Amino acid sequence: MAILIDETKRVLVQGITGREGRARTRLMREYGTNVVAGVTPGKGGQSVLGVPVFNTPQEAVNSLGEIDISVVFVPAAGVKDAAVSAIDAGIKLTVLVPDRVPVWDAMEIAAAAKANGAMFLGPNTLGALSPGKGVVGMIGGRAESARQWFKPGVPKGVGVISRSGGMASSTGYYLGQAGVRISTIVHIGGDAVIGIRLPDAALMFEADPLTEAIVIFGEIGSSQEEELAQLIVDRKVIKPVIAYIGGKAAREGTRFSHAGAIIEGGRGTHAGKVKALREAGATVVDAFGDLPDAVVKILKKMKGESLMSETDKNAVWNTAITRVEPNKVAVRGYNIAELMGRVSFGAAVYLTLTGELPSPAVARLMDAILVSSIDHGATP
Repeated sequence: MAILIDETKRVLVQGITGREGRARTRLMREYGTNVVAGVTPGKGGQSVLGVPVFNTPQEAVNSLGEIDISVVFVPAAGVKDAAVSAIDAGIKLTVLVPDRVPVWDAMEIAAAAKANGAMFLGPNTLGALSPGKGVVGMIGGRAESARQWFKPGVPKGVGVISRSGGMASSTGYYLGQAGVRISTIVHIGGDAVIGIRLPDAALMFEADPLTEAIVIFGEIGSSQEEELAQLIVDRKVIKPVIAYIGGKAAREGTRFSHAGAIIEGGRGTHAGKVKALREAGATVVDAFGDLPDAVVKILKKMKGESLMSETDKNAVWNTAITRVEPNKVAVRGYNIAELMGRVSFGAAVYLTLTGELPSPAVARLMDAILVSSIDHGATP
């Protein structure tokens, strides 16, 4: 089982005739998503990649029957009208990919969703992916890569919730390298006003019988992690929670890559989030590179290794940017297969620059420097 997206969901793409909508429709279908319709006002009657195009979501529903999800690829100024039209058509989940959606527009979308018993993911989200079942949005990139990176949650898996778009895929990838199976990866979105928030997604995973643990990539800003901690204290979330919180080096008032991650008035600090989660009983790691091992240890304490997939000994490592033969891709003489999942990104950068692997202490320092430099430059 999974949350939000699986092989049974019927999906509509709003903005399907645009460059991004067309490209993402192709990638979603290649991964197995059941895209049944597209919408672009004024272009009804056309077809994109074999998918029929309608003028409105209501026309699509009238013609094809119930549609479960709409994923929106339109400019930010048009997101409100697109989302509300999908909600009014009875579509229960709308995925809002664009960023920079006006706050007031997001609030109107929230009001429409509440009035109609619907949900929305985003704005500024890469969407959701359930390995082996379907994807809505942009997580995982090419279908071939997504199939290799993310291990399907069969019979069971962990749920991944990320406040960072890029780290949503990275978290899933490194869990897969550690042999951990995944039920669903969800990027909740980076804007200040979003629909499905971190505690909401955690409750969904809590209710999913085939999700056995919840993995969090959190960030500074907002009170979402603190709200999750309270859910754990109140025993509304009793499945193991394993988390990493980014933004330790950020100072108050620093915008950390997007509008949803900013510390103001002493709220939303890294230290406060870590403290709240640990006191609630969650496992919080200090370095992102420690997250996969922490998840593995938790799973081994539960029901043996039922969630662990066998290492794929036949995996082929290749690159499109050189003519190196498959499985001979190397970094400074180290085979990439030996490095992946064993050294952190900071350690890999150090190796690339110096030709030597760093000590654990230097590797941690490199990771800290890189984290402090993400998006807003090096911290003076």
